[in-house]
This record gives sequence, C-alpha cells and structure tokens, in this order.
Amino acid sequence: MRIPPRLSKRSKPEPTIALINIVFLMLIFFIVAAQIAPPLEGDLKLVSTAELENREPPDALVVMPDGLMKYRGALVTPAHYVTIKQESNPDELKSIRLVPDRELAAVKLIDIGNELRSLGAEKIMLVTEQGLAQ
Repeated sequence: MRIPPRLSKRSKPEPTIALINIVFLMLIFFIVAAQIAPPLEGDLKLVSTAELENREPPDALVVMPDGLMKYRGALVTPAHYVTIKQESNPDELKSIRLVPDRELAAVKLIDIGNELRSLGAEKIMLVTEQGLAQ
C-alpha cells in the first residue's frame, strides 16, 4: 500500500524587504536633513523680548474692539485713511498694515478689509502677536 506524500503548506514569507527599504530611506532622509540646519553656537545667547512694551507699528491702521479705527492716534474712517495715504505716497496703498484688537469680531474685520480693498488697497497685512509656549 502506498502512502501519498504530505503536501506541506508553506506560508508566504513576510514582505520584510520593503519594510527594510523604507526604514533605510528614512534614515538617509534624517541624516541629510540634520546636515542642512546646523545648530546654533553653544555660547550664543538670543535676545529676550519678554519685557518689551507693546506698541502698534507707526504707519498701521489700528482697529479697536468696537470697530473704531485710529491712525497715528486720530480716529479715521477707511475712506479718510486711504485719502491720507494717497496724499502722502500713493505707493503705500499697495500694502496696508492693519492691527486689529483681539476682541474685534471677525465679521467686522472682513468688512473693514473689503472696504479698504474697494477703496484701492492691494494687499492688507494683519499685524498679530506671536504666542510662544514656555
């Protein structure tokens, strides 16, 4: 009597080559990235700005929480502000610095920006405070 040979069920090998290739490429990437940005000098001490007094930029349009606008300490409307800028230097209307109060409603800020654009402002930059986690 003849016994049939056993059919062995071989499992497929794990695709470890692909995983090794990915890890190798990541290693190369991090080695190259570390060479691009050299660290700061060890004895270098950066300037601390924690004690600075907060002031708006001198030629910025400041928007108060209630929507009133000030330019160089005087109350202005967007149309009056654009007129002042056009009289002093028409190129200054290419970019306007706007300093909104934190409590100003976003809808009001968008309305002011749209009004300034309709009066001829090309670029409106918002001046904000950078918060650093410590």
